[in-house]
Amino acid sequence: MNYSKVIAIDGPSGSGKSTIAKMVAAKLGSIYIDTGAMFRGIGLHLNEKNISVGEIEQISRELDHMKFEYGRSDDDLITIDGRNLTSDIRQHHVSDIASRYSKIPLIREYLKNFQQELGEKKSCVMEGRDIGTVIFPNSYCKIFLTATDEVRAHRRQKQLAEKGESVSIEQLLKDIKQRDERDSQRELAPLIKASDATEILTDHYTIDEVIEKILEIEQSLQARVS
Repeated sequence: MNYSKVIAIDGPSGSGKSTIAKMVAAKLGSIYIDTGAMFRGIGLHLNEKNISVGEIEQISRELDHMKFEYGRSDDDLITIDGRNLTSDIRQHHVSDIASRYSKIPLIREYLKNFQQELGEKKSCVMEGRDIGTVIFPNSYCKIFLTATDEVRAHRRQKQLAEKGESVSIEQLLKDIKQRDERDSQRELAPLIKASDATEILTDHYTIDEVIEKILEIEQSLQARVS
């Protein structure tokens, strides 16, 4: 089997994927790719254009004609038609928008092609919800990060507070459970752990400890496929 050079890190919202994947990439000298930001960007773009999830023809036309750019810098991560959406996509309400639009096959196929093209260029750490199952099923290293609902809600609340946004724990718990249900039950590319992924429950570990675990796993798997 030909293994992909991609390190796939999947898991639900609030599991620590983005922070940890970015730091793992830095440790390995690899590129970090945040696929969730892509779904947030396209979802926000379509929503602001008043193109609903049911308007498939309009979505198709928009995907064909819009200029989608990723990764010019940390402050210019997602740009669509020349507009930098990097800050806007981190607002709490965009999570729900992204989840709704991410169920649309056209959008998933568009981003699947985009993500595969990125991942095939150089070794990278790619995080999302279906990287190890759909985007790069032949990844040599697959990690599934998770955490309890309560821990994820408190982490999210802290992130939002740092951005000046206040949301109650009760609301965050409700939103997390609703999004988990949508993401795990959708027919196309549901949020599930790949059969050959290593699951890490991050509740009682520091970020550094999780990173150390992933690097140990990666090193072991790298030796097998080299």
